[in-house]
Amino acid sequence: MQLRQALNGAVDRLTAARVPSPRMNAELLIMFTLDCDRAYLYAHPERELTADEMQRYEEALARRATGVPAQYITGHQEFWGLDLIVSPAVLIPRPETEHVVETVLELVSADSKQSQETRTGMSAPHGLSVPRGLRIVDVGTGSGAIALALAKELPFAEIHATDISAEALEVARANAARHELISRIEFHRADLLDGFSPASFDIVVSNPPYVGESEEDSVQLEVRKSEPRGAVFAGPTGLEVIERLIPQAQKALSPGGWLVFEISGTIADGVRRLLSGWSEVAITNDLQGIARVARARKPA
Repeated sequence: MQLRQALNGAVDRLTAARVPSPRMNAELLIMFTLDCDRAYLYAHPERELTADEMQRYEEALARRATGVPAQYITGHQEFWGLDLIVSPAVLIPRPETEHVVETVLELVSADSKQSQETRTGMSAPHGLSVPRGLRIVDVGTGSGAIALALAKELPFAEIHATDISAEALEVARANAARHELISRIEFHRADLLDGFSPASFDIVVSNPPYVGESEEDSVQLEVRKSEPRGAVFAGPTGLEVIERLIPQAQKALSPGGWLVFEISGTIADGVRRLLSGWSEVAITNDLQGIARVARARKPA
């Protein structure tokens, strides 16, 4: 069968199975099967697929049609320009989580600029480098997405990452090794920030579980069926993990340190209440206008 025919048939099959974005999924899975890029698909539509290639493509399509996310089939997902290994042991990194990384980088840049201006009495230059000794912890690291992105962007920072799941930490370590960042990140098996001394970090960052069980019917079926439930659902209201994270972060942060974490619009008001007593509390929206990132500063 020609590549074009196989691809068109796959689109029809996934459409019938009500898979979202059927053409994108069909192309992604055939690129995975053939180990090629999208340009190759359009440049060689008449390429004949071997029997082995057709069998592997059919197997991938069958799994996708039952609701298995394409990322778990291919074992990969891109985040912050990094090709990450993913498995059913970890949440699939989402583009909106990049807003969390952006927020941390903005805060680091602003704090560094302010610090230099205070020391010199002069305006700091654009593109100010981050001072050595900055201590950051990514809580509930999963695939390691946030920790790796920050390690990539902040070469002089001391990065830590925690997760309660040993399987998730294996995936995170593998990603760190693939991107030659294993020496930059210290991984810890821990429930949130249990075991860390007071004032251990300058920044606590997290993409915690924040979906309430009452919202389960509104969550995509493939997320409910395939992704680790403990990484998605926090409890009845969606605030349960954040309620534990905030006081632990307050203890683990140095005075003036930042807490940055991902949220959803349904819990934004609850998050504001929980951050009472912190300074510079702010919630920013994602590109769809949905509340996505909360940040707050521990009073100095």
